[in-house]
Amino acid sequence: MKIALVVNLTKENAISCAKRIIGILRSAGAEVLLPPDCRGTFNDCGADFAETIERLFEIADIAVTVGGDGTIIHAAKYAAITSTPLIGVNVGRLGFAANVEIDEIGDLKKLVSGEYEAEHRILLDVEISSHGRAFRYLAVNDAVVTHGTLSKIVDFTLSLNGEVISKYRADGLLFSTPTGSTAYSLSAGGPIISPQMDCLLMTPVCPHSLFSRSVLFDADAELSVRVKIPAGCSCVLSIDGETNINITEDDVVRIKKSALPLILLSVKQRNFYRKLNEKLKEREF
Repeated sequence: MKIALVVNLTKENAISCAKRIIGILRSAGAEVLLPPDCRGTFNDCGADFAETIERLFEIADIAVTVGGDGTIIHAAKYAAITSTPLIGVNVGRLGFAANVEIDEIGDLKKLVSGEYEAEHRILLDVEISSHGRAFRYLAVNDAVVTHGTLSKIVDFTLSLNGEVISKYRADGLLFSTPTGSTAYSLSAGGPIISPQMDCLLMTPVCPHSLFSRSVLFDADAELSVRVKIPAGCSCVLSIDGETNINITEDDVVRIKKSALPLILLSVKQRNFYRKLNEKLKEREF
């Protein structure tokens, strides 16, 4: 079995944890592969290196991330394209999407023996139509259409399957997967959704209204957004907080469920709502 290891090299505890994981997986009989940016840091650990991160996911049977939720999100977009199952080890602060904590990394040997369960999470297919050209992106947590650097309220027109259903004056509109309901959407006042649900969530960000609330759409919904931008301001589409794209009033942003699922593995069963409660308590000061 070939297991890919994606490590957040900016976290010192992630590097030391990854070196222990390499030993655990190799002793269980797995071949461990790392992306090219890990050369030098892991040269003496008995792992091999792929030429590119894309090639890493093409040849791996399973991928393991070592970091926080951001590391999982980054790796998930490669994993979805190649249908590579993914599991996260949390060395960050929260790690909602991770299944394994640092003190549980011994359980990763279950990946080799097949003692794990898999679940499918939906992703968002986000498209910008601009001057006859289309640009597409994959979102794990969310896609947000929001104002740029100047904090002026923007007018948004939301359509469902080509029909206008609502207009908003707000800082932004946030479109989330069930997985992303515990991320930015939660901070914006959106509901918590079980990650196994098949639906899309839209939450207005700081709406200038007494009655604007989150809306839940079925998974077959195709949503689109147009913006009216105040003079001297700009508008941005943000994908998972990683990628920002400037948009204009001539552009149309379309959001729908992606045909590509994300396959997440678990070697330890955890009640989602109990885990959520524990993680949110850790946020308290």
